[in-house]
This record gives sequence, structure tokens and C-alpha cells, in this order.
Amino acid sequence: MTRTIWTITGADRLDFLQNLVTNDVLRLQEDGIVWSGLLTPQGKYLADFFIIRQGDDLLVDIDTGIADATLRRLSMYRLRADVQIAPATVTVSRGVGTGPAGSHADPRHPAMGWRFYGDTVDVPDVDWDALRVEHVVPETGIELTPDTFILEAGFERLHGVDFRKGCYVGQEVTARMKHKTELRKGLMRVAIDGAAPVGTEIMAGGKVAGTLFTQSNGQAIAYLRFDRLAGDLTAGNARIHAHEN
Repeated sequence: MTRTIWTITGADRLDFLQNLVTNDVLRLQEDGIVWSGLLTPQGKYLADFFIIRQGDDLLVDIDTGIADATLRRLSMYRLRADVQIAPATVTVSRGVGTGPAGSHADPRHPAMGWRFYGDTVDVPDVDWDALRVEHVVPETGIELTPDTFILEAGFERLHGVDFRKGCYVGQEVTARMKHKTELRKGLMRVAIDGAAPVGTEIMAGGKVAGTLFTQSNGQAIAYLRFDRLAGDLTAGNARIHAHEN
């Protein structure tokens, strides 16, 4: 896990993020954590990150691979807002079970354990891919790509989007997918016999049914068309069996 942590300061920091991201940041009037996304105006995924309130500090915890591009995007929206974004002096540690004092439960799913922001904490190794696959938790740069619509990626189930807050970038498309359409594609857990590279197309009767992603212990996360789940599914030389999550 390679993460970048920023500190966001300034009188407008909460309102600034509230107007941009998919979740309700104003819940962080007190200490806490939310997981949220940043979208294009067309409703496509740009980034996901945790936003943490610790005392007077507002932290953003983001995958290092998308940090620079996301910072440029946030800076573009900053305009005259009283907001400053700087590298934080803390690191993030994570684990399962009982976390250290001051840790935050991962808001996506109870099985994803806790996150602690401060000095590095020594913790036992955890098979995070196995947990992600079991609970269909997407990862930046794997299941979450510039082609992703967040509702197809499970953001609602994983508490990453709030439909009661005000407008944010990409809100119109996301709300329309929620209220006016039925999702026909999305991430789901499948059984897999064999293995194939991440990104391998899943085929059903000679037609593309979806894409294979993270695999662990005979299970995998797949992006699938829900109308092509019946019958034999294959991904390269691997056989896929779709089942309810």
C-alpha cells in the first residue's frame, strides 16, 4: 500500500470539498472519516480517497499513483477559496481487529479493519486482496479506472456516495443512474477455476460479458453484464462462475 497524505487547511476547507466530492464531508464537523470519490462532469471516476477529521486537521488519504493528478484537479477548482493543501506529517497504518487509540474504522466495510494516522504502527500482515475480493471492495487503479461509473463499482453499498447532500461534480449523472435507470453492469464476486491476468475479458458464448480483476482463494472481483451471467463464462483459460455476493 503506497499512500499519500495531505493536510487541508483554511476556513473554506469543508465547503470546498463538499462542493466537489461524492460524499457528505460536512459530517466531519467532529473527528471521523469518510470515503469519497471525485468525478468528471460526465460522472466518470477520477479518484477516490479517505477524508479524515482529527481535531483541527483535515487529512486526505489517497493512492500515491493518482495523487499528483488529483492535486492538480483540486487546485483547478480552488479559485479564491481559503484552502491550502500541503503534505501531511503523518503516515497511515491499517490492520484488522482492535485498532490503536485514535484509529478510525474503515467506512467502506467492517471487514476492512481500521486506519490510523500518526506515527507508523507495526501490525501483522493481512491479505487485503482476499478481504477485498470477499466483500467486493474495489481498489484504485485496478477495479477503479477512468471508465468507471461509481454506482457500478459499489460506491453506494460501500458508503462512498450520499444522495441527500447538495450538488457536486458529476452529481447529475450519478443521481440519474440511481433514480431513473436500472444498473445493467457492475462489480460482483465470482468463483474462478484457474487464473488470468487482471483486465482479461470474460466471455460468454462468444460475446464479451465483462472484465476480470483481483483474484484470491478461488474467488475474484469481476465487472459483468448482468444479462450474460448464465451458462459458461471464461477468462482466458480460467472458468468463471457467477454467484450472488
